[in-house]
Amino acid sequence: MTSHATTAATAPLDLTPRPGAAPTRQMLRAQSVMELRLLSRNGEQLLLTLVIPVLLLVMGTRSTDIVDLGEGRAIDIITPGVLALAVLSASFTSLAIATGFERRYGVIKRLGASPLPRWGLLLGKITAVLVVEAVQIVLLCGVGLALGWEPSGGVGAALWLLVLVALGTAAFGALGLLIAGTLRAEATLAVANLVYVLLLVGGGLIVPLSRYPDSAQKILELLPSGALGEGLRAAFDGGGPGLLPVVVLAVWALVAGLLTSRTFRWE
Repeated sequence: MTSHATTAATAPLDLTPRPGAAPTRQMLRAQSVMELRLLSRNGEQLLLTLVIPVLLLVMGTRSTDIVDLGEGRAIDIITPGVLALAVLSASFTSLAIATGFERRYGVIKRLGASPLPRWGLLLGKITAVLVVEAVQIVLLCGVGLALGWEPSGGVGAALWLLVLVALGTAAFGALGLLIAGTLRAEATLAVANLVYVLLLVGGGLIVPLSRYPDSAQKILELLPSGALGEGLRAAFDGGGPGLLPVVVLAVWALVAGLLTSRTFRWE
């Protein structure tokens, strides 16, 4: 017994290198966690994705004399629009700015040369965006309900929320990566913020399309912002959003995704 223990204790350690990458699932999980950590440390991104939507939700219900929202309770009209705005802020503006500067500083290039597949890098970013959106939806729905929001539609409305948010995330995310992968970081910052402001003010997110002139309605309902905002309002109003918002968001996601796959530059 003693001899066997002594032999085991004095046996040389096996220090033979074992090169190779970690399993793909483990790399994807690590990449997603890193993306979330980077986002949580960026005060500007947190302001954009969480603070501004909450402030708009609270202030919007108290300033209906400034913006004509049409018939109905202001909180029931604004809450779905703010949910759509949250999707825009997380999957487009925040994603575009972060990716643009990562590309400028060479982070994207180095990660693209790592064992993590390039599609895995993008999937990690998308996973982080989906986690952020889940937090946004829970927070904004909670604030909306506390302010008196009374959504209709029950389980059907919740399912439509998931479908529309997924399509909206795909559309806005593809557009954000398209900008970040082709423009310089400073130009990406300017364009992403400009688009955010323009769609917030006149993109059919907060204000229903029925309050716009007829000519503007026909244009806005074909934009991803108008389709998402109007689709969520219709879903929580007790009826389904119809086919048009779903088709519009799917087409934008498909076209922007194809363009991104062909034009995205890793450095």
